[in-house]
Amino acid sequence: MALNYRSFGFQVLLGMIVGLALGLVARQIGAGPDGDLNWLATTLKTVGSIFVSLLKAIVPPLVFAAIVASIANLRALDNAARLAGQTLLWFAITALIAVSIGLAIGLIVQPGAGLHGTALAMGKADSVGGWLDFLKGLVPGNSLALSGSTKITDGSASTSISFNILQLLVISIAVGLATLKVGDKAEPFLSFVRSLLAVVRAILGWVIRLTPIGSAALIGTAIATYGWSALAQLGTFTAAIYLGLGLVLLVVYPLLLIANGLKPGPFFAKAWPAIQLAFVSRSSVGTLPVTETVTERLGVDKGYAAFAIPLASTTKMDGCASIYPALAAIFVAGFYGIPLHFIDYVLIVFVSVIGSAATAGLTGAIVMLTLTLSTLGLPLEGAGLLLAIDPILDMGRTAVNVAGQVLVGVIVAKREGILDESAYYGEGELVAA
Repeated sequence: MALNYRSFGFQVLLGMIVGLALGLVARQIGAGPDGDLNWLATTLKTVGSIFVSLLKAIVPPLVFAAIVASIANLRALDNAARLAGQTLLWFAITALIAVSIGLAIGLIVQPGAGLHGTALAMGKADSVGGWLDFLKGLVPGNSLALSGSTKITDGSASTSISFNILQLLVISIAVGLATLKVGDKAEPFLSFVRSLLAVVRAILGWVIRLTPIGSAALIGTAIATYGWSALAQLGTFTAAIYLGLGLVLLVVYPLLLIANGLKPGPFFAKAWPAIQLAFVSRSSVGTLPVTETVTERLGVDKGYAAFAIPLASTTKMDGCASIYPALAAIFVAGFYGIPLHFIDYVLIVFVSVIGSAATAGLTGAIVMLTLTLSTLGLPLEGAGLLLAIDPILDMGRTAVNVAGQVLVGVIVAKREGILDESAYYGEGELVAA
């Protein structure tokens, strides 16, 4: 079959290749005259940041409108409660498989053994996860789920305000359930929400068209900023992480699709734009608009996709919340010479399956890692050992996160008879001409 050079998939692939080349060039140019980023690296970083900001700007209204509208729409389905239950069940099943693979690889490879006393650079984690903080974080502090943070650098303070996606999810679910309780009186409000969702989807289509440019800038920035030199002392751990990610993405997910009567090829072909964007952006929430779009193009019912994907983007983290903390906990224990027992491995599984919402779809998995370490009683300083290579690891973790989010939507839709298999196996572009 001839390659379609005008296809969106080809444009995204071309963008990644161009970004890789530009990143290598920027790295060869070196630092600027004052030791800062050179002009090319600065340009790549600026363009990539703008693209991610555009995606993230769409997320709050998309999550709110999609969740409220989908809950209202689910009342027309006889199996609404079953759909929600099956979604959460498959979240747990895939997380259990992923964390088991992480533990198996960690026990075989023992990535932290023999490194104690080496001159590994130790950073300091900005965020520390705890069960009490996680539970308190579920409760919205205000009706808009806004949260603020103040950072003091060189004596000057800067304050930033952002949406807490997990709290926004809680608010959206509460509002959606309230519309069901109110009944017909909620119809004017639901009409507004549906109109808002249609407008947001139109804007989303415009932003998605910029994906090839954004991908080029993001992967170029990653190469120019991090290179691969940070992997030197932690090469075994990095290889173990990517081995686990590869097994889940390329072995477990295809087997689950086959077990449910679906061929893996169409899944990866259509999910590719979301997976590759997750890889370069390192944000499940930032990728959410594209994730929901590709899920629908795989034939998943729109009403169900609008419910499942926003929920998955905050709670379904096979990479960040299952494989990574399992291997990282074994690494930290090995580094400090602390033996782990059977109950410790059970706790790792528990944290991975139950506590994954603590990551809340944000860039990085330090919160989830520190939550795991604190549950096991391991030194929290161990998280700092891995900060130097976290951006490189996070690219693969987030790609697996997003692939798993799409996978669960497809599997549940198939099992519940709401998957359009003609769309699943048919051809189509992410962005309509």
